[in-house]
Amino acid sequence: MSMFDLRLRQLKRTARYLKGYFDFDRTTNQIVRRTDFTNCSRPVLMLYGFMSTRQSFEIVEHRLRRDQFCVWSMNLGGWKQAFNTDAIDVLAEKVRDKVERLYQRYPQMGPLSIVGHSKGGLIATYYVKRLGGDRRVRNIVTLGTPHNGSPSAYFGIAAYGMISRSIWQLTPMSPFIRRLKMGAFPRDVRLSSIFSKADRVNAFPSCILEDTQVAPNLSNIEVADVVHREFLTSRTVYQVVRRELFTGYGLEVPAEPRSKRLIPIR
Repeated sequence: MSMFDLRLRQLKRTARYLKGYFDFDRTTNQIVRRTDFTNCSRPVLMLYGFMSTRQSFEIVEHRLRRDQFCVWSMNLGGWKQAFNTDAIDVLAEKVRDKVERLYQRYPQMGPLSIVGHSKGGLIATYYVKRLGGDRRVRNIVTLGTPHNGSPSAYFGIAAYGMISRSIWQLTPMSPFIRRLKMGAFPRDVRLSSIFSKADRVNAFPSCILEDTQVAPNLSNIEVADVVHREFLTSRTVYQVVRRELFTGYGLEVPAEPRSKRLIPIR
């Protein structure tokens, strides 16, 4: 393949990726409820990212159900009551309230795991670290989540700053990011940050957890050649997600297909 063909392919890939941020179809937040909470030993809550909807997790949901996880999501509201633009701390409180209502209704449910894409991972982290979510949560797996804030959020302010408080919170030096990083993460909850150096939305090292040397429950896992939205479709990424979830539940990880090389960073 010539350099021109390679560059053209990259440009087409980027164009398809950017198009997704301007697809404002509210119906994508409507999903069919399939979860039986009366028989739910391994519940997994999926939290989607900025300006996304629940449908963004459609492929991951299908794969998790195939692996016998009890998958569910919730409407995070936001712009047009559908797109995820509300403040991260406010959404974390919404998650806390929903989780508590669910466990009150179904006390036999097992401990909760959360898979969060991008901003969704920050919602999960804030819920566990600041709102007592460690009482309920066993694992958090984040996908392209800017734990240190994202420089690209400065550009997002120009487009979304008037309708979204969270785009300001996502900047690297925001009071929210500084506050979230204060103190130790609860040691009884596993937190895995899956990242890629090909991610240009939350570029390396935005997604790196900084305390992995002193906190064995925290880990950074690199996957190669995955752009931001591909965290939700890549089979390689899913193999890491399933491994982290099974391990977090203290279960043997089932055999998995051959995949790209995974690079753990401790």
